[in-house]
Amino acid sequence: MSSLPPPSSYGLQRQFQVYMAGLQGQRPSLPVNPEALEQAANRAMTPEASGYLNGMADSMRANLAAFQRWRIVPRMLRNVAERDLSIQLFNKRYPVPVLLAPIGVQSIVHTEAETGTARAAASVGLPFIFSTASSTPLEQVAQAMGDAPRWFQLYWSKDPEFNQSIVQRAERAGCEAIVVTLDTYLLAWRPSDIQNAYLPFILGQGIGNYLSDPAFRKGLSQPPEVNPQEAIQRFLAIFTNPSLTWQDLATLRQQTKLPILLKGILHPDDARKAIDSGMDGVIVSNHGGRQVEGAIASLDALPAISEAVRGEVPILLDSGIRQASDVLKAVALGAQAVLLGRPYMWALALNGEQGVRELLANLLADLDLTLALSGYASFAEVDTSAVVRL
Repeated sequence: MSSLPPPSSYGLQRQFQVYMAGLQGQRPSLPVNPEALEQAANRAMTPEASGYLNGMADSMRANLAAFQRWRIVPRMLRNVAERDLSIQLFNKRYPVPVLLAPIGVQSIVHTEAETGTARAAASVGLPFIFSTASSTPLEQVAQAMGDAPRWFQLYWSKDPEFNQSIVQRAERAGCEAIVVTLDTYLLAWRPSDIQNAYLPFILGQGIGNYLSDPAFRKGLSQPPEVNPQEAIQRFLAIFTNPSLTWQDLATLRQQTKLPILLKGILHPDDARKAIDSGMDGVIVSNHGGRQVEGAIASLDALPAISEAVRGEVPILLDSGIRQASDVLKAVALGAQAVLLGRPYMWALALNGEQGVRELLANLLADLDLTLALSGYASFAEVDTSAVVRL
């Protein structure tokens, strides 16, 4: 499966495809507007799944509002007939500055779960970051992607043997980087989940990587197939790890030669500590507004972190990405790439793999056209002059 950049006329090609289908009475199967897509997905999901995905209202609104405070300043007469949307991260070329964010428990929104998302990502060459909390073992997700790029996200558990085992499995499955999520060392007080009295892990969902892991299974008195409740209880006992400190990163650094990025960075001092600890990149993220209500928006944190990092390692941005204009704003403010999260989950909920394919096809077209209409032939040209703060 190819990860070559889309052609420079991709936006026009996608538009033409949609409009020609319209002559035959065909309309897009998914709502194109992000707000309409979210509303349709929430109607399609169970209240429990919708509540789990949505998180905290205030912090989610803050992420979206942060993007609204920045506006693009288009430039004219710059010859953007030939466009290159690709970027380079860790000596690898990716087709666009977008990766699919690690989101666990995808089975709660659609039966195709992570394999459906993986096949859709591979169809356009976008990297998919596998979650530790996947419903599907990572080897199956990797197989669904063929040779398309993939990364792995680590929830650093209390079990050192499991942590080492899962990282080794990710390496064998062809993952090109390790993303350590720092901000979930405890599960937040999430009003929707509390109201619904719902945690999918208790039902055995989202623990596919644990149940299939030899180190995890070694700690059980009986196989999970015989005693699933024991396996669930062990997962709940080791999943969170509030005792982690910066010193613990040295252990992971010794266990893998893959690039390591820290996800959940919101303060410039933490970004500097990441570099000083030998990390290879940072992901500015407030977990999509799902961990700390009232937290700073990811985009609001980005400029200061970019200034602190000074280009020493790549910066990615997560939380609040909905459309191409958000991507361009994030790149202008210092991100090399962004993570797309909830929108692909909404598409998955509505139409499985095909829904995610359609969403990503539309996003690539939007990226191509927005970049060109803003006056840039590549994302390498985009800097702070591309945006203005209201």
